[in-house]
Amino acid sequence: MPHQEGRRSLPDGRLPEGSLSEGSLPAGAPVEGADGARAASRASSGGGPALAKGASSGSGAVSGNGAVSGDGDTAFSVKPPASAPTYRSMTAFSPADEEKRRGVRRMKITATGLLLFVALVYVLAKWASHEGAGVWAGYVAAAAEAGMVGALADWFAVTALFRHPLGLPIPHTAIIPNKKDQLGVSLGEFVGENFLSQDVVRQRLRAVGIASRLGAWLAVPDHADRVTAELATALRGALTVLRDSDVQAVVGEAITRRADAQEIAPGIGKMLEKVVADGGHRRVVDLVVIRAHDWLVLHDEQVMDAVQGGAPGWTPRFVDKKVGERVYKELLRFVTEMRDSPTHPARGALDRFLTDFASDLQSDTDTRARVERLKGEVLGRGEVQDLIASAWTAVRSMIVSAAEDERSELRLRVRASLLSLGARMAGEEKIQGKVDGWVEGAAVYVVTTYRREITSLITDTVASWDAEHTTRKIEAHIGRDLQFIRINGTVVGSLAGLLIYTVSRAIGA
Repeated sequence: MPHQEGRRSLPDGRLPEGSLSEGSLPAGAPVEGADGARAASRASSGGGPALAKGASSGSGAVSGNGAVSGDGDTAFSVKPPASAPTYRSMTAFSPADEEKRRGVRRMKITATGLLLFVALVYVLAKWASHEGAGVWAGYVAAAAEAGMVGALADWFAVTALFRHPLGLPIPHTAIIPNKKDQLGVSLGEFVGENFLSQDVVRQRLRAVGIASRLGAWLAVPDHADRVTAELATALRGALTVLRDSDVQAVVGEAITRRADAQEIAPGIGKMLEKVVADGGHRRVVDLVVIRAHDWLVLHDEQVMDAVQGGAPGWTPRFVDKKVGERVYKELLRFVTEMRDSPTHPARGALDRFLTDFASDLQSDTDTRARVERLKGEVLGRGEVQDLIASAWTAVRSMIVSAAEDERSELRLRVRASLLSLGARMAGEEKIQGKVDGWVEGAAVYVVTTYRREITSLITDTVASWDAEHTTRKIEAHIGRDLQFIRINGTVVGSLAGLLIYTVSRAIGA
């Protein structure tokens, strides 16, 4: 049965471009009777259009809009899927590929034309020799004959790379379609062994000198501005993507868990002991007694009324008034003396109390336990959790605003840091060595840890390619150069044939 290029199936069972593709029926395609129904049904299976069978006899045809009409008792309806990719869309060539394919076709015509030319020369030379044209006809015929042999041999070799010559299933032909997956595995192994080895990566990175180049690049103000803007955009995007509720929950849980895990009483005791020893608490005491004195001066009536209101009901009112006045004056005198005298006994008593309390926080078990219970009660209050959550919102808003403002302190500091880092990386060999070492270590870690994944990406990608389309793609890229092999084979064969014939004549003479 003659070979039909348009009907040949691909290795995975699909049909090549230009033939009846899977799951589709061209406009006007005949559908005959029951066999037509089964054919249409087979066309609709495997992700193709849904085809409903109406009857089992008659004939019909597929219309351009996908409906299958028939006469007699046969009726079908074809409903194309909404988004099923067609074979043509998956194997489309780019304009550049199409131009290369046209170049391959032109070179094929040239090589084939040269073959036909030497064949014609051979025929004419043989005819001339038969007609007694002279010795030269033998030389020409020998050269043309050898040229034909070389042209045919190289045509077979080039064609065997991409398909079966003349459609004949000759062993070890159609190498690329049949060995595509093995070629992918070999390519992956080649890349892994020759490009992803530690020595190659270290040698290449060391030769590039990433640190010095990156430093020189960063030292340029425009480049530092660009990197700063990119970092600000990335930071703003990351903060925008994050959900506040998730971050607030994480921050709240982290703070609460850290506070629960660590006893705070000893730390507070040490801090308080240092504050008392340095006299830092005295400024707080001064502020408190000054404010208390000023408040008492302004609210004398309220103090006396409070004292009188707490007196027994059976005491005379003038006695309550005298008592209130006396309490107020004594309280005012006490606060005034404490304000004006740094050595007031109350101040000394407060110093001793704070010192003892600081010691108890560090060493007294009961005091530390009470502090821990108080800590748990405070952290468990909803107001405290809301305060922790609101802290993230405030921080996020502050960071986003700083990232958006080109003149913000954050961006100015980042820019200055990048310029300084770039200058140091460009001029200091010690910094260059550290950065290059980090980069080499990271690169070596990646290639040693993920070498299999990297090479499998190549292997899996090649394996997923369609064999027929891959063959055409490769032929489009290298087919033009391969046609020169055919041309060279014709020329070299002719010269070799001429030389052999000449030597044979010389020896025979």
